[in-house]
Amino acid sequence: MSIISRGFHGRRRPDSDRLPPGQYLVDDFPVLSAGPTPQVPLDRWEFAIDTEAEQTHRWSWEEFQALPMETPTADIHCVTKWSKLDTTWEGVSLDVLFEDVETAAEYALIHSYGGYTTNLPLEDLLDGKAWLVHRFDGEDLEPRHGGPARLIVPHLYFWKSAKWVRGIRLLNEDWPGFWETAGYHNYGDPWREQRYEGD
Repeated sequence: MSIISRGFHGRRRPDSDRLPPGQYLVDDFPVLSAGPTPQVPLDRWEFAIDTEAEQTHRWSWEEFQALPMETPTADIHCVTKWSKLDTTWEGVSLDVLFEDVETAAEYALIHSYGGYTTNLPLEDLLDGKAWLVHRFDGEDLEPRHGGPARLIVPHLYFWKSAKWVRGIRLLNEDWPGFWETAGYHNYGDPWREQRYEGD
Protein backbone atom coordinates (compact mmCIF):
# COMPACT_ATOMS: atom_id res chain seq x y z
CA MET A 1 0.00 0.00 0.00
CA SER A 2 1.31 3.42 -0.96
CA ILE A 3 1.92 5.85 1.89
CA ILE A 4 1.22 8.87 -0.33
CA SER A 5 -1.79 8.85 -2.60
CA ARG A 6 -1.51 10.02 -6.21
CA GLY A 7 -3.58 13.08 -5.47
CA PHE A 8 -1.35 14.30 -2.64
CA HIS A 9 1.05 17.09 -3.61
CA GLY A 10 2.12 18.32 -0.20
CA ARG A 11 0.94 21.44 1.57
CA ARG A 12 0.26 24.50 -0.48
CA ARG A 13 2.19 27.57 0.60
CA PRO A 14 -0.19 30.24 1.91
CA ASP A 15 1.20 32.68 -0.69
CA SER A 16 1.05 30.27 -3.67
CA ASP A 17 -1.91 32.12 -5.17
CA ARG A 18 0.41 35.13 -5.56
CA LEU A 19 2.92 33.16 -7.61
CA PRO A 20 2.42 33.21 -11.39
CA PRO A 21 2.73 29.92 -13.28
CA GLY A 22 6.28 28.63 -13.69
CA GLN A 23 7.73 30.93 -10.99
CA TYR A 24 9.54 30.03 -7.73
CA LEU A 25 10.02 32.18 -4.64
CA VAL A 26 13.32 33.72 -3.53
CA ASP A 27 14.21 35.55 -0.33
CA ASP A 28 17.29 37.30 -1.72
CA PHE A 29 17.31 39.82 -4.59
CA PRO A 30 19.09 38.34 -7.63
CA VAL A 31 21.05 40.77 -9.82
CA LEU A 32 20.61 40.45 -13.57
CA SER A 33 21.71 43.13 -16.04
CA ALA A 34 22.08 43.43 -19.80
CA GLY A 35 25.43 45.22 -19.46
CA PRO A 36 27.76 47.03 -17.06
CA THR A 37 26.30 49.05 -14.20
CA PRO A 38 26.37 52.77 -15.03
CA GLN A 39 27.54 55.15 -12.31
CA VAL A 40 25.36 58.27 -12.38
CA PRO A 41 26.36 61.19 -10.11
CA LEU A 42 23.26 62.78 -8.58
CA ASP A 43 24.31 66.28 -9.68
CA ARG A 44 24.23 65.03 -13.29
CA TRP A 45 21.14 62.82 -13.02
CA GLU A 46 17.98 63.92 -14.76
CA PHE A 47 14.72 62.37 -15.83
CA ALA A 48 12.77 63.57 -18.87
CA ILE A 49 9.47 62.81 -20.56
CA ASP A 50 9.53 63.62 -24.28
CA THR A 51 6.14 63.72 -25.99
CA GLU A 52 5.30 62.83 -29.56
CA ALA A 53 4.88 66.60 -30.14
CA GLU A 54 8.53 67.21 -29.11
CA GLN A 55 7.58 68.74 -25.75
CA THR A 56 10.06 67.91 -22.98
CA HIS A 57 9.34 67.79 -19.25
CA ARG A 58 12.54 67.49 -17.20
CA TRP A 59 13.44 66.98 -13.53
CA SER A 60 16.80 67.24 -11.78
CA TRP A 61 17.53 64.99 -8.78
CA GLU A 62 16.57 67.81 -6.39
CA GLU A 63 13.33 68.46 -8.26
CA PHE A 64 12.52 64.75 -8.29
CA GLN A 65 13.14 64.52 -4.52
CA ALA A 66 10.72 67.41 -3.92
CA LEU A 67 7.80 65.56 -5.53
CA PRO A 68 5.23 63.72 -3.39
CA MET A 69 6.55 60.27 -2.51
CA GLU A 70 4.73 56.97 -2.11
CA THR A 71 5.86 53.68 -0.57
CA PRO A 72 4.35 50.92 -2.72
CA THR A 73 4.64 47.28 -1.67
CA ALA A 74 4.57 44.89 -4.59
CA ASP A 75 5.36 41.35 -5.70
CA ILE A 76 7.96 41.24 -8.49
CA HIS A 77 8.41 38.47 -11.06
CA CYS A 78 11.51 37.96 -13.19
CA VAL A 79 11.34 36.34 -16.62
CA THR A 80 14.09 33.95 -15.41
CA LYS A 81 11.37 32.46 -13.15
CA TRP A 82 12.17 33.89 -9.72
CA SER A 83 9.59 35.90 -7.77
CA LYS A 84 10.02 38.03 -4.67
CA LEU A 85 6.96 38.92 -2.62
CA ASP A 86 6.16 42.04 -0.60
CA THR A 87 9.01 44.21 -1.88
CA THR A 88 8.85 47.75 -0.50
CA TRP A 89 9.92 50.78 -2.50
CA GLU A 90 9.87 54.55 -2.18
CA GLY A 91 9.42 56.88 -5.09
CA VAL A 92 7.10 58.94 -7.24
CA SER A 93 4.04 57.60 -9.01
CA LEU A 94 4.23 58.14 -12.75
CA ASP A 95 0.78 59.70 -12.42
CA VAL A 96 2.50 62.63 -10.67
CA LEU A 97 5.17 62.94 -13.36
CA PHE A 98 2.52 62.89 -16.09
CA GLU A 99 0.22 65.46 -14.43
CA ASP A 100 1.23 68.31 -16.77
CA VAL A 101 2.07 66.18 -19.81
CA GLU A 102 -0.31 66.59 -22.74
CA THR A 103 -0.19 63.62 -25.06
CA ALA A 104 -2.30 61.54 -27.38
CA ALA A 105 0.39 58.85 -27.62
CA GLU A 106 -0.47 55.26 -26.77
CA TYR A 107 3.06 53.89 -26.33
CA ALA A 108 6.15 54.61 -24.27
CA LEU A 109 9.80 53.73 -24.81
CA ILE A 110 11.81 53.79 -21.58
CA HIS A 111 15.46 54.90 -21.84
CA SER A 112 18.14 54.12 -19.27
CA TYR A 113 21.62 55.37 -18.57
CA GLY A 114 23.85 52.80 -20.25
CA GLY A 115 21.63 52.50 -23.33
CA TYR A 116 19.00 49.96 -22.21
CA THR A 117 15.44 50.44 -23.51
CA THR A 118 12.10 48.74 -22.99
CA ASN A 119 8.65 49.45 -24.41
CA LEU A 120 5.21 49.52 -22.81
CA PRO A 121 1.73 50.73 -23.62
CA LEU A 122 1.35 54.11 -21.90
CA GLU A 123 -1.72 52.86 -20.03
CA ASP A 124 0.53 50.39 -18.16
CA LEU A 125 2.44 53.30 -16.63
CA LEU A 126 -0.58 55.24 -15.35
CA ASP A 127 -3.46 54.86 -12.89
CA GLY A 128 -1.27 53.70 -9.99
CA LYS A 129 0.49 50.96 -11.95
CA ALA A 130 4.08 52.28 -12.05
CA TRP A 131 6.60 54.29 -10.02
CA LEU A 132 10.01 55.89 -10.44
CA VAL A 133 11.71 54.69 -7.24
CA HIS A 134 14.95 55.59 -5.48
CA ARG A 135 14.71 53.53 -2.29
CA PHE A 136 14.26 49.80 -1.63
CA ASP A 137 13.49 48.23 1.75
CA GLY A 138 14.16 51.52 3.55
CA GLU A 139 17.59 52.11 1.98
CA ASP A 140 18.84 54.11 -0.99
CA LEU A 141 18.60 51.99 -4.12
CA GLU A 142 21.99 50.38 -4.84
CA PRO A 143 23.41 50.87 -8.35
CA ARG A 144 23.36 47.10 -8.97
CA HIS A 145 19.58 47.18 -8.40
CA GLY A 146 19.04 50.23 -10.61
CA GLY A 147 20.05 53.19 -8.44
CA PRO A 148 19.93 56.06 -8.29
CA ALA A 149 16.41 55.53 -9.70
CA ARG A 150 14.58 52.79 -11.55
CA LEU A 151 11.15 52.14 -12.92
CA ILE A 152 8.83 49.71 -11.13
CA VAL A 153 5.97 48.17 -13.13
CA PRO A 154 5.15 45.20 -10.89
CA HIS A 155 2.26 43.75 -12.92
CA LEU A 156 4.68 42.88 -15.77
CA TYR A 157 7.84 40.79 -15.85
CA PHE A 158 10.69 42.63 -14.16
CA TRP A 159 12.67 43.42 -17.35
CA LYS A 160 9.96 46.04 -17.99
CA SER A 161 10.98 47.72 -14.70
CA ALA A 162 14.04 49.32 -16.26
CA LYS A 163 17.06 50.11 -14.09
CA TRP A 164 18.95 53.46 -14.18
CA VAL A 165 16.05 55.22 -15.87
CA ARG A 166 16.73 58.58 -17.50
CA GLY A 167 13.59 59.17 -19.52
CA ILE A 168 10.44 58.16 -21.34
CA ARG A 169 9.73 58.89 -24.99
CA LEU A 170 6.05 58.86 -25.94
CA LEU A 171 5.24 57.37 -29.33
CA ASN A 172 2.27 57.00 -31.65
CA GLU A 173 3.49 53.54 -32.67
CA ASP A 174 4.99 50.77 -30.57
CA TRP A 175 8.78 50.51 -30.78
CA PRO A 176 10.45 47.39 -29.33
CA GLY A 177 13.17 47.80 -26.72
CA PHE A 178 16.40 45.89 -26.02
CA TRP A 179 15.04 42.51 -24.91
CA GLU A 180 11.94 42.74 -27.08
CA THR A 181 14.18 43.06 -30.16
CA ALA A 182 16.14 40.02 -28.93
CA GLY A 183 13.04 37.80 -28.87
CA TYR A 184 11.38 38.51 -25.53
CA HIS A 185 7.62 38.99 -25.49
CA ASN A 186 6.48 42.48 -26.41
CA TYR A 187 4.19 42.81 -23.36
CA GLY A 188 5.40 40.42 -20.66
CA ASP A 189 2.44 39.47 -18.47
CA PRO A 190 3.73 36.93 -15.88
CA TRP A 191 0.23 35.51 -15.27
CA ARG A 192 0.03 34.56 -18.95
CA GLU A 193 3.69 33.40 -19.05
CA GLN A 194 4.52 35.88 -21.81
CA ARG A 195 8.26 35.32 -21.63
CA TYR A 196 9.21 35.08 -25.28
CA GLU A 197 7.85 36.16 -28.64
CA GLY A 198 4.92 33.91 -29.50
CA ASP A 199 4.04 33.01 -25.89
